[in-house]
Amino acid sequence: MAIGSVGFQGMELLIAYYRNPSIQLRNQIVRLNAGLVRKIAHIVSQKCAEPYEDLEQMGYIGLIRAIERFDPHQGCAFSSLAVPYIRGEMLHFLRDRGSLVKIPRRWQELQQAGKRVSKKLATNLGRFPKDDEIAKALDVSLQEWQESKLAVQNRLPLSLDATVSQKVDQPMTLGETLPDYYEENLHYWEEDRQQLHGALSQLEDKTQAAIEFVFLRELPRKEAAKRIGVSPMTVTRHVKRGLQELVTLMKSQASERLAS
Repeated sequence: MAIGSVGFQGMELLIAYYRNPSIQLRNQIVRLNAGLVRKIAHIVSQKCAEPYEDLEQMGYIGLIRAIERFDPHQGCAFSSLAVPYIRGEMLHFLRDRGSLVKIPRRWQELQQAGKRVSKKLATNLGRFPKDDEIAKALDVSLQEWQESKLAVQNRLPLSLDATVSQKVDQPMTLGETLPDYYEENLHYWEEDRQQLHGALSQLEDKTQAAIEFVFLRELPRKEAAKRIGVSPMTVTRHVKRGLQELVTLMKSQASERLAS
């Protein structure tokens, strides 16, 4: 099965970071997704008076936080998480600066309703509800709920000196994690690429196809289901099972490599 270089690289880096987070891996993921930040910054800059460069800087904060919160076992494409985080940080910045772009009243009302729904779900479930559960209860898309939450919840301004690391031991500021386009550790990337490729090849065909369509091609579940010839629910099961197997296989391969 052919795998696109960008999608393949992004997937293997995200899995590697999830199981063993490091600044080096995170910076590689940031570099790989810098184009997404620039694209969103360009769109937002057309609707406000703030400089494009300032919006881009805030977008990188959102990207880094999305990387740290991404869980491959959830079975969602990384971009579906990264986009609302990137846009949300830009909206935080615009709100704090008093920009012409205002948070829609609908989003503010949605957050108020979300607080009530969260309390009710927490009581019924015996735990704090997930974003997708809250969105379903509110009858809105997951993306709209996440964007509204990110735009409303945090009103404090951030800068290049802001600490953005919450997953690695040593604190890092935004300025220290912005993309460095001239530094690349090809040796370790090649090892990780081979490791993921070997793990993928051990998956059952439909499971491998589900992961490729959902993560690498970022197709909707319904479209992926049509191409594979199964139901959307089956695609979800394939993705979750496949990611669990990938993490297990890659850990085993890493242990063997260290022992050799």
